Amino acid sequence: MVSIPIRQSIFSGLVALSLGASVAHAQIMPPMPMGKPDPQMKAVLKSLKELGAKPIHTLNYKQARVQPGPPDAVKRTLVKMGKPTTPEKVDSVRDVMMDTPKGMVTVRLYRPANSGMKKLPVLVYFHGGGFVIASVAAYDSSCRALANAADCIVAAVAYSLAPEHKLPIAHEQCYAVTQAMLNGGAEKYGGDSSKVAVGGESAGGNLTVDMCLMAKMRGGKMPVYQLMVYPFVNGKTIYPSHKKFMKQAPLSTPDIPWFLHYAVPNKKVGNSPLGQPLYAPDSLLKGLPPATIVAAELDPLMSEGLMFAKRLQKNGVKVRYKLYPGVTHEFFGMGAVVDKAKDAVNYGAQGLKMGFNMGSM
Repeated sequence: MVSIPIRQSIFSGLVALSLGASVAHAQIMPPMPMGKPDPQMKAVLKSLKELGAKPIHTLNYKQARVQPGPPDAVKRTLVKMGKPTTPEKVDSVRDVMMDTPKGMVTVRLYRPANSGMKKLPVLVYFHGGGFVIASVAAYDSSCRALANAADCIVAAVAYSLAPEHKLPIAHEQCYAVTQAMLNGGAEKYGGDSSKVAVGGESAGGNLTVDMCLMAKMRGGKMPVYQLMVYPFVNGKTIYPSHKKFMKQAPLSTPDIPWFLHYAVPNKKVGNSPLGQPLYAPDSLLKGLPPATIVAAELDPLMSEGLMFAKRLQKNGVKVRYKLYPGVTHEFFGMGAVVDKAKDAVNYGAQGLKMGFNMGSM
């Protein structure tokens, strides 16, 4: 058992945050919270519990990697409903190997259904799992749904996991893949290098914005858009949603320092702008590409996602933000059983399409 007091990794302190607070950007308008799972989300959580899933922070990383997760809960829920568990149809799925300064990585390419031979925009996608657990396969439903909804190739990066490969190895691998796609590599796979966006969920949301920060710091090419789904952008301060959802499944507040314990090698990495994008200096945030942020109400990361949207907006970044009430962390890929997930994918795809269109100007 690995249990780490939250204040070891997320320092004390509260920043007042109200969902009803006024905001300057019309797109950032969180709805009234429900405070509990809606019926569809509740059914998935029930299935997860029936499968015997334990709180992540009560396990070691090897146990956490093999225990049942949200995709298994979705499949169980579908079976109980008498529905097929076959994945959403796309034109093709194939794996390619790409070289990076931190070793070869597998990139899974999803081509949308009915796309023919046309040249397509590319979304370089980063899965969640706190940099420690999960995989591209675990987020297969998200990749398929985004490929079809945004009519783009989704290039999902199977970056190396901690603790075997601590941060910033994942960042370096993902940055190399992103820059390769932006610098002509997309054409090798039927994509358009002038229309490359980045996106991801949870830890993948951290990688998403960090690809843009790294491009700015290193003089690299900038993606045309960023899609962040309940992004992890803070490990320093306790916010209201951390306190409210201490015991929420599938992500509880004590899970956050558990992930950081395995993933972060030292304070220098943990406190850097890449480790803490929420606290990155204004000079780094200015000039980043437009963004869509999708948030879940019943999620310890909810507060920091909203605060990050406001920080980006304050620095002149165009931001679309939408909070989905009655759903939890990991809901985004649950479109087969959770209607709000379908809406969230379409909302994210709308932003991506706007970014792809700007990339062609």
